[in-house]
Amino acid sequence: MSPTIRPRRLRQSAPMRRLMAETRIHPAQLVLPMFVAEGLSEPRPIGSMPGQVQHTLDSAAQEVERAIEAGVGGIMLFGVPQEKDAVGSGATDPDGILNRATAFLAERFGDATVVQTDLCLDEFTDHGHCGVLAADGSVDNDATLERYAAMAIAQAEAGSQILGLSGMMDGQVERVRAALDEAGHVDTAILAYSAKYATALYGPFREAVDSSLTGDRKTYQQDPANRREGLREALLDIAEGADIVMVKPASLYLDVLADVAAASDVPVWAYQVSGEYAMVEAAAANGWIDRDRMIAESLTSIVRAGADVVLTYWAIEQAQLLGTMGLGSMGGRS
Repeated sequence: MSPTIRPRRLRQSAPMRRLMAETRIHPAQLVLPMFVAEGLSEPRPIGSMPGQVQHTLDSAAQEVERAIEAGVGGIMLFGVPQEKDAVGSGATDPDGILNRATAFLAERFGDATVVQTDLCLDEFTDHGHCGVLAADGSVDNDATLERYAAMAIAQAEAGSQILGLSGMMDGQVERVRAALDEAGHVDTAILAYSAKYATALYGPFREAVDSSLTGDRKTYQQDPANRREGLREALLDIAEGADIVMVKPASLYLDVLADVAAASDVPVWAYQVSGEYAMVEAAAANGWIDRDRMIAESLTSIVRAGADVVLTYWAIEQAQLLGTMGLGSMGGRS
C-alpha cells in the first residue's frame, strides 16, 4: 500500500525547500570578532586561523567598512598589547590598544554598526589568566571584579556599546553593572558570557591574542561535562542585570544553548569559536568536506538551537552570501 502522508513533498526542489525552511539567518544576526594588535605596520596573519589576521587600526577600519557594507550586525574587538603585567594594566589605560581601537572605530562607525569589546584580562596579563592572581597562584575572584569594574568604565568611555564579560568570575555582571551606573553609563549594555566552557576549541585563539597562559582555566570556566550548570550560570547573570547572555563554544554545546534559549527572557547569543573555524578550514583545505556547505550548516544549527545572534569569523563572507540569496535559508542552496 502506498503511503498517504509523504513529507518528501515539501523537499522536492530547491525552491520548495527554501520556502519550507524553518530556520533562516539574516546578516544582522552575525557579529564579527576582530583582533587589533599594538605595534604592527601591516596586518599579521594568524597561522592557525587561515584568512584571519591581527589588525592595525587602519586595516581594522577597512574590515569594519566591509562588515557594514555586507550588513553584519556588529563587531567584537579584542586587543593584543605589546606589554603585559600581573594585573593587566593595559586593559584600563585609555591609550591601551583595546581602548584606543575602540575609540578610533566607534568615532568613525558607531552610528553605522554596534561596536562591542571583550572585557577580560587574559590578553593583558603576563600570566595569561582572566583575572588577578592571589599569593598562592589561584585566580582571586573578588580582586578581579574590581579590575573588571575599571575596565568597564574605560571601555564605555572609549565608546563601546556592548561589553562582553568573558572572564567567568562569580558576580561579574552585578559588579560591572553597578560600576557603569555609578559612572553614568546607564545605556552601556552587558553581554554576559554566561555558559563559557573550558574547551580544547580555544587553541587557535591563544595564537590570535598572543596568550601568555600556562596551565588551564578549569577553576573558573565550566566543565564540559556539565549541562545544568550552564543554564544556572545564565539565569544568575540575568538576575544580576545582564542584557544578553552567551553560550561559548557553540557547536559542541547546542544542548546548553537550547536550554538557555528556552529559559531566557533576554537575547541569547553564541560564539562560534576559533577551533570551530579552524577545523572546518583545515578539513576543507584537505578536500575532506564541502567548505561552503559546512559553514552554512554549522551556522544554521546554532541558530536552530536558539541563538539570536552568532559571533563568527565567517560573518562578512556569510552576510555577503545571504545578501545574494535574498536573505533565505542558508541550508536551502542545494
